[in-house]
Amino acid sequence: MAKPSLSMKPTGWFQVAWSDEIAVGDVHRMKYFDTDMVAWRAQSGALTVMDAYCEHLGAHLGFGGHVVGEVIQCPFHGWQWNHEGRNVCIPYQDRPNRGRRIPTYPVVERNSSVYIWHDIGGRPPYFQAPDIFADFGDDKTAADYYPQARLFRPQLELHPQYVLENGVDFAHFKFVHHTPIVPLFTRHDFDEPVSYVDFTITFEGDEGQIIDDVNSGVEAINGGLGVAVTKSWGMVDNRTISAVTPVDENTSDVRFMVYIGRVPGDDGPKAEAKAFGQDVIDQFAADIQIWQHQRYTHRPALATTEFDGFTAIRNWANQFYVSDHQGEPSHVSQ
Repeated sequence: MAKPSLSMKPTGWFQVAWSDEIAVGDVHRMKYFDTDMVAWRAQSGALTVMDAYCEHLGAHLGFGGHVVGEVIQCPFHGWQWNHEGRNVCIPYQDRPNRGRRIPTYPVVERNSSVYIWHDIGGRPPYFQAPDIFADFGDDKTAADYYPQARLFRPQLELHPQYVLENGVDFAHFKFVHHTPIVPLFTRHDFDEPVSYVDFTITFEGDEGQIIDDVNSGVEAINGGLGVAVTKSWGMVDNRTISAVTPVDENTSDVRFMVYIGRVPGDDGPKAEAKAFGQDVIDQFAADIQIWQHQRYTHRPALATTEFDGFTAIRNWANQFYVSDHQGEPSHVSQ
């Protein structure tokens, strides 16, 4: 398989779990950005994500570590660490070690998901992960939709940017999804770290003619490279969340979630079958089949009609890659 040729350590919010995977008292092992991590939920319900190794003698907290009230206790010598990664108890000494700290990550829970903030420069979050309901401003809630359906594909050789570029790729619908959809873009807003892409849906007839259906469309919100949410309206009523998180220098975990809108008074077998969102998930899986074998092309041979969209999204994506030769993005407060 082709390996990603972009940096696998971009800045932004990235999904590392679903919230319901980490119950109170759980210690959840994972690896992202080439770093072993644990997520643990205190008795209060507060969630912490930190590097996995105890600063005492390097025991892995995900193998035998356990939650004690509001702290996590190392299985090796019982040292206890709080949500800031600070040592608060050494059971055979009258004071903790205040000089050592386990690295922790800013964490938020929304969209039934756990997101961490990743930045190799150590900067705090300067934008928010999008919310699948609140950010579209239409007063819809989860109660208006069937329960979330999910897809999870671990450690695929692809980069988060591949998925985001799909949002401006109008030409792939016919060949990947075998549907005559022709998006007509009404918004490309790449001025901020959170970007917006909207389009209405038209159809291509048998003789190539365009059939308008301006009563259908898609609105997409991209929260950096890691999380994107969409709202589809008109012909279909669903909301989706795609999340791609680098695991190491070659692979990423891919998660996709869909909510199917409820039709008042329609709870029959067909509605129930549709509620699982399998058709939508299958369409996303068809994209994954392309992405995981894709080679990133830095200077692609674009068609004239593709140029504006791909240029805009790639210029926007550049801000999330930090190197020794790159300054702080202009939108970060000094």
